[in-house]
Amino acid sequence: MLSAFTACPGLFYTTPAQDGILSRLRIPGGILSSQQFHAIANIADNYGGGYVDVTNRANLQIREIKQKINIEVLKSLQNLGLAATNPAVDHIRNIMISPTAGIDKQELIDTRPFVKAWDEYMITNPHLGQLSAKFSVCFDGSGQLSVIHCPNDITFIPILVDEGGREEPKFLPTGKWGHNLVYFILYLCGSEPGKPAKNTGIVLHPGECIPVLAALAEVYLQHTDPHSRRKPRLREVIHNLGWENYLQQVQEYLTLHKRHKCTELQHLNINHHRINANAHHKNKKIYHLDIHQQKQLGLFYIGVVLPLGRLQSGQIRGLADLAAKYGHGNLRLTPWQNLLITDIPQQHIAEVQTEITHLGLGYSAINIKSGLVSCSGKQGCAAAATDTKSHALKLGEYLETQITFDFPINIHFTGCIKSCAQHHQGDITLLGVNIEAGNATVERYQVYLADDTLQLFGRQIYENVTFAELPQIMERMLKMYQIKRVSSQESFREFANRYDISELKQLFNVQSI
Repeated sequence: MLSAFTACPGLFYTTPAQDGILSRLRIPGGILSSQQFHAIANIADNYGGGYVDVTNRANLQIREIKQKINIEVLKSLQNLGLAATNPAVDHIRNIMISPTAGIDKQELIDTRPFVKAWDEYMITNPHLGQLSAKFSVCFDGSGQLSVIHCPNDITFIPILVDEGGREEPKFLPTGKWGHNLVYFILYLCGSEPGKPAKNTGIVLHPGECIPVLAALAEVYLQHTDPHSRRKPRLREVIHNLGWENYLQQVQEYLTLHKRHKCTELQHLNINHHRINANAHHKNKKIYHLDIHQQKQLGLFYIGVVLPLGRLQSGQIRGLADLAAKYGHGNLRLTPWQNLLITDIPQQHIAEVQTEITHLGLGYSAINIKSGLVSCSGKQGCAAAATDTKSHALKLGEYLETQITFDFPINIHFTGCIKSCAQHHQGDITLLGVNIEAGNATVERYQVYLADDTLQLFGRQIYENVTFAELPQIMERMLKMYQIKRVSSQESFREFANRYDISELKQLFNVQSI
């Protein structure tokens, strides 16, 4: 059905798009079985354009839908676990965790049980369908592949607390890591768009996360109109109430409903004893690609590059068969619009690599397509100013013929300032705009380079660039980076931040390199 209450699509709440009806499969945690993947391929062929797009919340979009999906088909998808058994909550944003949850050697805690628990809680409490469709929750495991930089309304980040020399909580923790206890710190969205999440200082035992999350949602609902089509974002409610007032009401809800034996939101004195799980390594955005060892002895996962996040139905079936033949039949979508095949024994890695290549896909982190990201563009979205999808593909094909890549690079095409395909800064961002030229409106791109500010796209270096000019500009930028970087380990972002914009323009405008 078309949604009358939300612009966000679900499986039961489709949305009109430029290229037809758009439907979204909400995949809690991004985890799928090979059987589910086969069913998705059938839906894409029978109802859509024969392909699916992976989103930056590890969902799947089926586009170009021309006919209503049969109710029996929807029920079969529910039975397969591909649709919420309660359609009332189907449109709410996906629950986010690291794609390597449960297999990451460095994670503090496996967050998959939290996804299952919160998803089941929403399904059994249909009034939560009144939440904003953009109500978003993240459970990070503080492992090698962290997702804490992905924007969410509510984020739980685990920490380690030394068993000795700390303020004793009023409950008995059970999560342990060596001689330390695993807790979660509660982060809430900034009160303004683009602001970083706020550390509330509230420390929770793992068993308290779902009750506290439920209370956070219930207090939000108390300050929204159930009959309003446009629901305020959580950050708006927090801004109106104030942080202290909002959290005090959450505390009162917990106390009144006795949702947990510990009803006091505790600010534990742990700063001195906190162990930062990410202190010894950076969050590597490309760490999910290529071959990596799991914490399970003798097993590996392989990150597969999906060009611009798109999979044709034949590729979907091929990957599903690969996962079943060589692994345990498990696939995981990532918020970087790629996927993982997990649980591959070492002796089968070469065979899996070969079959991925035969499917027309890759797995290398230094391929230009590995970090090339695009929104649907004006062919799929009325808000887009440019045809970002086709432009991104053409640019990638051109650069492959001109540059030998030995470095990962994230190039982000976005058709408007909403930046739907990627919420973090790209190494290079190409923002589509329309400008007036005489009596006509023409397509152009603004070019930005990532920096360490909180600006969405970073520093602007070029404006009003035609797409015809873009490939040569990008070629000069990337070749000059290869020439001027201090070492092969220096990233494009680090290189660019050593210069101011005027210096970079001078470097990049050299015509022959």
